Amino acid sequence: MIYLELLAGLLLLLAGGDFLVRGAVSLAARLGVSPLLIGLTIVGFGTSTPELVTSIQAALAGSPGIAVGNVVGSNIANILLILGLAALIAPIAVAKSDFRRDGLWLALSALAVMALAQAGVLSRWMGLGLLGGLGLYLGLAYLADRRATAARVADDAPAATIWPRAPLLALAVSAGGIALTVYGASLLVGAAIELARGWQISDAVIGLTVVAVGTSLPELATSVVAALRRQGAVAFGNVVGSNIYNLMGILGGTALVHPVAMPAGIVAVDLWVMLAATAILIWVAVSGWRITRAEGVTLLALYAGYIALMTLRGGMV
Repeated sequence: MIYLELLAGLLLLLAGGDFLVRGAVSLAARLGVSPLLIGLTIVGFGTSTPELVTSIQAALAGSPGIAVGNVVGSNIANILLILGLAALIAPIAVAKSDFRRDGLWLALSALAVMALAQAGVLSRWMGLGLLGGLGLYLGLAYLADRRATAARVADDAPAATIWPRAPLLALAVSAGGIALTVYGASLLVGAAIELARGWQISDAVIGLTVVAVGTSLPELATSVVAALRRQGAVAFGNVVGSNIYNLMGILGGTALVHPVAMPAGIVAVDLWVMLAATAILIWVAVSGWRITRAEGVTLLALYAGYIALMTLRGGMV
């Protein structure tokens, strides 16, 4: 029964994230914002909704390993697995001016979480500070996009994201996506905790692997579709936006709802892996301002190495 709950939770998260993105992107298209901004905000944040719900529920359930490991593991998976796969499908061009801003915020958010983690607990005040940083970033990104002369998403959006066309239907689809995501996250967290107990594996390892990858499925689906349709800005913005939102929005929001203890193993190992992955993302983005297929293969190989490390660590976190 527990495996059915785990599978059902993952499927509902994927379906909910897909409906949420479809509805939100349809609404955003009518506002005439650029594909990159949609990738950074509506798509990136929309596909991160499973992580938000999962981390808050895990924190309230007294499982900080899953709450924090979910975010850290998702960021690692977003860069090494999802961006690697998207680049393998089609090389991704990176806009210089936009990434100078977004790459800086990505690096700052990762460094801020690493610094705060040294306290051992993310307090409500720390969460409020992270949320304030996210609000500032969103404001700057929106103002910059409104001044830009980039092509509007109504002409360039992937065909899969155009439906539904009617604004009211788009709102209904988005609401339905949120409902599916909330229920799916509830099933997933419950099943993950039971698995951790039954296998004598720590919550942190489960959060860093099964839950993190499971809640990243919406990002994976979105980025793969965007890559197949040669919408590199959406695929790249999805990863960067999701990672910024995971660190500032999800950890910040979770800490604001309930202070979160930082598991020692995650602080000692996985946060450093996340920082390294972030540095690698910035490096491959600015080296030629294009993420090639060869670099995509390298990212995927690094993720395989990380999963191997998780396997060797077992229940030691």
